[in-house]
Amino acid sequence: MYFFLGSFSLLEICYVSVTLPRMLTSLWTQRRTISLVACATQMCFILILGATECFLLALMAYNCYTAICSPLHYPLVVNYKVCIQLVAGSWISGIPVQTSQTGQIFSLPFCGSNLINHFFCDIPPILKAACGDTFLNEMLVFIVAALFVLVPFLLILVSYGKIISTFFKLPSAIGRGKAFSTCSSHVMVVALFFRSGLVTYLRPKTQGSAGTDKVFSLFYRIVTPVFNPMIYSLRNKDVMMALRQWPCKYLSSLKN
Repeated sequence: MYFFLGSFSLLEICYVSVTLPRMLTSLWTQRRTISLVACATQMCFILILGATECFLLALMAYNCYTAICSPLHYPLVVNYKVCIQLVAGSWISGIPVQTSQTGQIFSLPFCGSNLINHFFCDIPPILKAACGDTFLNEMLVFIVAALFVLVPFLLILVSYGKIISTFFKLPSAIGRGKAFSTCSSHVMVVALFFRSGLVTYLRPKTQGSAGTDKVFSLFYRIVTPVFNPMIYSLRNKDVMMALRQWPCKYLSSLKN
């Protein structure tokens, strides 16, 4: 679990770094222009990192499932080599698809207004700025979103269905408490991330508005990564014990 959390933390740092520094700079300097290449690069990294997060959350759900439902097989099934392969696959698998999708979207003609009604470059506002018929592009976005967002989400639901079934079969309250503490942080992160992601990319275009798109994108691109470290840290016994011991160690170091 700590190996997956380390990879997830690195992902969240990259995720926020792609959007937040430029957004804060634009707000501070009031220079809100971005070149076409920079916009395409930003959107490509956003999509790649988003796909990676979906797969990593699915892997962490599988890790919880194995730890709770098959604890005796856990050291064999989720060994260090398997963890490295799964995490590497999560980082790499989205690169070719999302790079191709970004190139395909930015190959559209942009003959109208060059204003993007958004905080950063994302698929919905870019498609709205494009000229001509974008139905094929929207269908491809829907298919890719179903593959990279909906499929991992369904796998997570299946994993937690098995976990809940095992949870009620545990004989002792202590065992149920440990099982709940193992998965509760992950459940909160999944709920925060996938709710916004599913609404943004799988909602029909006619049901959306620019304001709604901005709120949901801001939520799962920036707000969720900011809260994730606090969710995992406050639910982790080792971290809480270290936080309790820190004032005592600090005062003793001052005395010395």
